[in-house]
Amino acid sequence: MTETLTTVRPTGGTLIEQFEFGLDAPICLTWELTYACNLSCNHCLSSSGRRDPNELTTKQCEDIIDELQRMQVFYVNIGGGEPTIRPDFWHLLDYAIAHEVGIKFSTNGSRITPEKARLLAATDYVDVQVSLDGATAQVNDPLRGEGSFDMALKALTNLAEAGFKDAKISVVVTRDNVHQLDAFKTLADQFGATLRLTRLRPSGRGADIWDQLHPTAEQQRELYDWLLLNGEGVLTGDSFFHLAAYGEAMPGLNLCGAGRVVCLIDPIGDVYACPFAIHDRFKAGNVLDGNGFQEVWQESELFLELRSPQTGGACSSCSAYDSCRGGCMAAKFFTGLPLDGPDPECVKGHSEDALLDPNRVIPLASQDHSRASARKNSGPIPITISRQVPARFCDEDPLTESAALNSVTT
Repeated sequence: MTETLTTVRPTGGTLIEQFEFGLDAPICLTWELTYACNLSCNHCLSSSGRRDPNELTTKQCEDIIDELQRMQVFYVNIGGGEPTIRPDFWHLLDYAIAHEVGIKFSTNGSRITPEKARLLAATDYVDVQVSLDGATAQVNDPLRGEGSFDMALKALTNLAEAGFKDAKISVVVTRDNVHQLDAFKTLADQFGATLRLTRLRPSGRGADIWDQLHPTAEQQRELYDWLLLNGEGVLTGDSFFHLAAYGEAMPGLNLCGAGRVVCLIDPIGDVYACPFAIHDRFKAGNVLDGNGFQEVWQESELFLELRSPQTGGACSSCSAYDSCRGGCMAAKFFTGLPLDGPDPECVKGHSEDALLDPNRVIPLASQDHSRASARKNSGPIPITISRQVPARFCDEDPLTESAALNSVTT
């Protein structure tokens, strides 16, 4: 473990207790290659759409991959934006694999042609996650854009026909689709794919619709029960560890890994503690400064702070604290709740009064790459209320195959 940590690491204890003090290198990290995208998803965590003019060059990306290889980072979750829009995406994919850095990339499927599917099927050490937020077009397309359901299914068909093994169908669980969990699982089985479920976070454009789309308390219980019943073969990437307060812990770390075992690199090289907290408050540094990513990971003040012993704050007296650990840092921050307080979706209801507080301050976004026309014309989101688990900790989806121009290619 790194000698730069200023806190004293316990000599014993559980794996979780060890991980709370951080690692020499992240287990995995999320890397948003570009903010350009050909969709305009209403819940995009990174408010993607327009390419940042300061996007890292191909050579700079190669240098980062070299460093990740030296640090023995096992694999990287590639997102965006739509990462396949970058003209050098396929080159960087090959470069990473050649340097023993595994790649998981999230895509809306728009560029997974039969040819690219065959290329992927012939490539080791790569995983493909196709985003789909409705088991039908009627549920999916109002959130992700007209035609996006058929586009995702076409990509899954191309992958299956090419012989690609174990693609992922990545679903953000919302108030609209929680009743479709069985249908999602059936869809995954039809394509020989694995279902991934992730949590709707109130960041990026997701902040605009979180109040209307995050699952109700009743639906959270429905999700929890479904996960316990169908956990085998369903991934969650520790997205729902706050649900462990119901009683039985979700398999996985059940820990906020921000700055401890995971982090994010954005398209211009800024490093954030969490893939779901792209905000200045959680920026630790930039890979182009000093001695690169390793210095940021091991020595940044923010990461050292996150790795210091936590008191639990207002949650420490709760009987469920050891199970849910206070919930998601990003979810609390972007709903204006104290970071040492309960999760906004606390299943014990401890955040209800705070969410009703008229003086609650919602932090302003520190960046927005949305296309202005897309935001202006998106209109209201139709809401229809109706009445597993992580095999690997790092099946964490940047959820950023949203927002932007199909014509943005550089």
